[in-house]
Amino acid sequence: MVIGNGMVATRFEPYQTNPEFVIFGSGVSNSKNTDAAEYGRETELLKKIINTHQEKIIVYFSTCSIYEPGQKDNPYCIHKIKIEEYIQKNANRYYIFRVSNLVGRSANQHTIPNFFYYHMKNKAQFDLWVNSTRNLIDTDDMFTIVDHIIHEKLYINQIINVANPESYEVKEIIIVLETILNQKADYLPIMKGTRYLIDITLIMPVIGKLNINFGKDYLTGLIKKYYPHQ
Repeated sequence: MVIGNGMVATRFEPYQTNPEFVIFGSGVSNSKNTDAAEYGRETELLKKIINTHQEKIIVYFSTCSIYEPGQKDNPYCIHKIKIEEYIQKNANRYYIFRVSNLVGRSANQHTIPNFFYYHMKNKAQFDLWVNSTRNLIDTDDMFTIVDHIIHEKLYINQIINVANPESYEVKEIIIVLETILNQKADYLPIMKGTRYLIDITLIMPVIGKLNINFGKDYLTGLIKKYYPHQ
């Protein structure tokens, strides 16, 4: 069973007829959103799903942005933490996956690479926080990792970070986009931003077992895979 119609829900479509899991892929897609009503709708839907399907394993997708300094007052992060706590208290069996910045086929202009891409294609200037790093992971790689964990019943009833072992400076992401799109970005450098670590110790054995290659060409391959087709 899959709830939602965004990038995560679409990728987990094979679970639509799986009677054992509820893949909760519905939620607020813009981390800058401050509309309490939208967060409320996600909360109420999740509560309904948990109450109706106590026999199923709930799979919820949270965010690694929780670890970013300065985000403790961000409504999106506050909401995600509250949802995590509710699941831990009310679901019999669950997985909470804190995921980094997903890259995939999506029209959501609020994701990090999409934000850069759409501004570049529309020749629009944007602010670039030069001290920031972002952790990008292919939606397909995220799916492969999560799919393996829940099928093997690893780490059940735990919070699990799913991320790339390496984070990238935002300027590095821009340079790769400029090279592949053969177009210069028009940005205003702002001396702001933070760097932070995501602990993926728990999933490193899974990454090794699945032979997922987060090598030096991962970022370039990721941009090439998705953006020339848009």
